[in-house]
Amino acid sequence: MSAPLMQATGLTRRFGGLVAVDAVSVDLHRGQVHAVIGTNGAGKSTLINLLSGEIAVSSGQIRLGGKDITRLSQPRRARSGVGRSYQRTTIFPALSVLENCRLAAQAWHQKPWTLWEGAKSCRASLDAAGAALDAAGLSDALHLTAGSMSHGKKRQLEIAMCLATAPQVLLLDEPLAGMGAEESERMLAMLERLRTDHAILLVEHDMDAVFRVADRITVMVNGAVIASGDPSAVRTNPEVQRAYLGEAHA
Repeated sequence: MSAPLMQATGLTRRFGGLVAVDAVSVDLHRGQVHAVIGTNGAGKSTLINLLSGEIAVSSGQIRLGGKDITRLSQPRRARSGVGRSYQRTTIFPALSVLENCRLAAQAWHQKPWTLWEGAKSCRASLDAAGAALDAAGLSDALHLTAGSMSHGKKRQLEIAMCLATAPQVLLLDEPLAGMGAEESERMLAMLERLRTDHAILLVEHDMDAVFRVADRITVMVNGAVIASGDPSAVRTNPEVQRAYLGEAHA
């Protein structure tokens, strides 16, 4: 296997006396989906926040493409190729689908020196937005008002906005939450397409979806990793069965 695109080693985050993430290590490889599962409060979203730079680590190291990015700010990590989505949809509901994506692309394709050029006519941003919407399966919804779309389509748009910033690593926090069967199928199909060119970390509670799409699974309990491996090994791990999966996924 090639070297990981993103590598986190011994990540720890303390909030006073609470250890939210306790010496967690994960490797993310291009072409793979690495799922992180666990009960509420296990530290999964905090781990994503550490990897994306939204909160600082207490100890540990994060490398991207072999470069230490542990102390980089969230904006600098985003420009270096780290994109993320959130549990709650973060779109501009009053704007069109294209405008949402164009604004995200514009944040990455910044041109402060072109004072005479209107932002809406920036060809680089428009091209990036169009490509991202196509990848997310929304090329037929460019001019719809974002707030008028279904929950599933809004989640697709959020990932498209992330793609418009040209990420190498995608950190996806519960992208299937609140979706029906048809919407979930669209999202899983999109993840299958995106894995080719990206390293994906997926936090998700839908175990059927996780075991369907993940190449590797890490299980967290109380901030620490209790198991990590391929889906078949995790599925049959007795400690994981006791702590999280139960007999339904044995």
